[in-house]
Amino acid sequence: MVPETMEAVLLTGHGGLDELAYREDVPVPEPGADDVLVAVEACGLNNTDIWTRKAAYGDDDTGWKGELDFPIIQGADIAGEIVDVGSNVSEGRIGERVLVDNALYADAPNEFQALVDADLIGSERDGGYAEYAAVPAENAHWIDSSLSAAELATFPTAYVTAERMLNRAGVGAGDDVLVTGASGGVGTGLVQLARRRGARVLGLTSSGKADSVREIGADEIVARDEEELSTVLEGWTEDGRVDVVADVVGGESFQEFLESLRPGGGVVTAGAVAGPVTEIDLRTVYLKQVDVVGSTMGTRSEFRDLVRYIEDGDVEPLLAETYPLSEIHEAQRHFTRSDYVGNIVVEP
Repeated sequence: MVPETMEAVLLTGHGGLDELAYREDVPVPEPGADDVLVAVEACGLNNTDIWTRKAAYGDDDTGWKGELDFPIIQGADIAGEIVDVGSNVSEGRIGERVLVDNALYADAPNEFQALVDADLIGSERDGGYAEYAAVPAENAHWIDSSLSAAELATFPTAYVTAERMLNRAGVGAGDDVLVTGASGGVGTGLVQLARRRGARVLGLTSSGKADSVREIGADEIVARDEEELSTVLEGWTEDGRVDVVADVVGGESFQEFLESLRPGGGVVTAGAVAGPVTEIDLRTVYLKQVDVVGSTMGTRSEFRDLVRYIEDGDVEPLLAETYPLSEIHEAQRHFTRSDYVGNIVVEP
């Protein structure tokens, strides 16, 4: 029996943590004709939650796509069970255990435009910081896994982003891949998914997280607080270079990442945690004939592939900590400290 009200966290405006209001009297959403109602068992945190709250997506933008109609319920990485369906959805789906793809793909002539114009569950549409979430039926993927809901909620946004990055860079067996930010959500996804393809992985992280990154598959580590990237590369490969840099860091190090590439190699970037503005020497790009590729989110097919990898045990969850939904402030404080490996999850 679905109740009339639920606990949820409402983002009431842009600003600090005080804009996140925990409530226990929020109306349970009604699924639309093509929707399912998911009882949320766990919801992972990600950077989009923080940046949307802080209005950090550009000079003019205040959310992922622009102005938001507050209050909204954030939370993109939803794991749970379908408890109700819309009129166009088979009732046979009730009871399915699902993992939710949070991308509301736009109707566009190609996948790039579809992703650029996509809305997000947890931004333009209410998400999983709640006991229940109504999502499009096609976004709720049935999953057959023995992992807990909290473990499943560590995967969606981070790992589909990582999978698309590797696809965009054409990473394959035998490639040498440098993964920056290797202990974070996307970084740990990159390490595991690159190894799944048969690539060799060099992970860039802090010395305190080095062992954890090795445990998930990195062949070698650059401890950024103790070692120089160029020095480690010289000992790791014959020519001191890599085929691909999968970067979520950006900032002042971007030129160094370009210099670490073999001729014909490429950097694929999907983040800028060290800063969105960088200075590069274009001569490095054209004289070495390297590619600089942007990537964000992932396609429907890439999300389906991710579900299959989880079911096959090709990737393992890295659950750093769980918090009750009512402790969302402390959960986000922990998330932004980045003193952990993997991801943080809230549970209604």
